[in-house]
Amino acid sequence: MQPWDVAGALLSAALHAGWNAAVKAHRRPTEAMTAQMVLCALIVVPALLWTGLPRSPSWPWLAASTCLNLVTVTALLRAYAVVGFGLVYPVVRALSVLLVVPAAAYLSGEMLSVYGLLGIALIVASLLLLALANAHANALPRAALSWILLAGLSTAAYVMCDAQGVRHAGSPWAYGFAVSITNAVAMSFAQSRIAMPWRIVRDHFASTLPIAIAAIVSYQLILWVWSHAPIAPASALRDTSSVFAIVIAVVWLREPFTRLRLAAILLSAAAVPLMRLA
Repeated sequence: MQPWDVAGALLSAALHAGWNAAVKAHRRPTEAMTAQMVLCALIVVPALLWTGLPRSPSWPWLAASTCLNLVTVTALLRAYAVVGFGLVYPVVRALSVLLVVPAAAYLSGEMLSVYGLLGIALIVASLLLLALANAHANALPRAALSWILLAGLSTAAYVMCDAQGVRHAGSPWAYGFAVSITNAVAMSFAQSRIAMPWRIVRDHFASTLPIAIAAIVSYQLILWVWSHAPIAPASALRDTSSVFAIVIAVVWLREPFTRLRLAAILLSAAAVPLMRLA
């Protein structure tokens, strides 16, 4: 990976952690998630008129990504209800990273070097350490395990769909703008039983507009990286968002900085130069 690809993936991870933390801290997280997705769609419509639609070979991947993203969100919300964010999210991202490696080899013919495999192993270890740091307060009941496994599988699947789709789209920007719109439509339909989407946006516009902007930039950055860089290491770097989330929690939310959290941060930091050699 080139230095700018590493930087793009890490910036995407930091923004992803930031907007997810803001959603989780919202008084109504599900409505905040819906509002930010709808706002993302509204923001990118003019940009899509400028870029035009992605090329037709990317459309099946786009449709699959949209469906899988909805599955992921649903599975995560079910798992959060049983266990909580701190244990579920790092495990899901670790599963995703592990599954993307063989999937990228099969679909894209990517064969990682020893350095790349070691870097991915360090990131997976750091994510599992983060989960372990929260496991003392939250046991993992069997009811949550199936949702976690489903979320990990669907996350890996939509990562591969997006990585393949953006490479067939002709433009990473057109693909990203189109997916932002289809994701918003799918999420609005799923949440219509709570309230009409326009009402959710009206009620939470001021608080979710910055979240939507961060989400757009984060997504477009990783799509740009996936359009030309190896998928597995870029995906693994993006999943350091869990580590950035810990930094946010410690600095802004005054959560304790434990030894396990420190070890997770150090492992992820050690993985970054290895990914450069992937």
